[in-house]
Amino acid sequence: MKEIISNIYSSILQTSIWEWSAVVCSILYVILVSYKVLAAWIFAAISSVLYIYLCYSNRLYLESILQIFYFIMAIYGWYMWTSDDDTKDVVVIRWPFRYHLLNILISGLLMLLFGYIFDNYSNQANPYLDAFTTIFSLMATFMVAKKVLENWIYWIIIDAFSVYLFASRGLYMTSALFILYTLIAVFGYFQWKKQYQLDSINLSSK
Repeated sequence: MKEIISNIYSSILQTSIWEWSAVVCSILYVILVSYKVLAAWIFAAISSVLYIYLCYSNRLYLESILQIFYFIMAIYGWYMWTSDDDTKDVVVIRWPFRYHLLNILISGLLMLLFGYIFDNYSNQANPYLDAFTTIFSLMATFMVAKKVLENWIYWIIIDAFSVYLFASRGLYMTSALFILYTLIAVFGYFQWKKQYQLDSINLSSK
């Protein structure tokens, strides 16, 4: 156990400035988006660019593709949030159960497909786990941009699995980041749920 802790500590000390920068920007993004602050999308874009390089360098090719999507979604999220009449009071919505069921079925099939392809035709590390975090993160990010409350439930699960994924590639700071992400996702869910309840009361009183 001491040897494992020592190896993790040594790896953290050797963490590159690029990974540190990506981690800091990512933390700022998640915290700001949980409070529905528009500037969150700027940090999302910066962290995505940094992680495209980091993930590709560590043979997490699907994660690299995911980070490209994150960059595009950062632009989309900025546009969606600034298109509101009042960006300081972002209206939170909920999806009906059938939307989630359809999302899980389609995302699950795509996960198996991409996992199989990268497992058999590339040197991708952890192909099925990477496919899981990648595919489900695509829809979860879209849900954030659309202000869907349940996005946080997806992120709690995705982030928990990502802790192991990045630790297995020696990216311990990023793995630690996802532990923090998991905790922030729990906070974000209750923060947005509170906003949803307030929105519902405001709408019903009109």
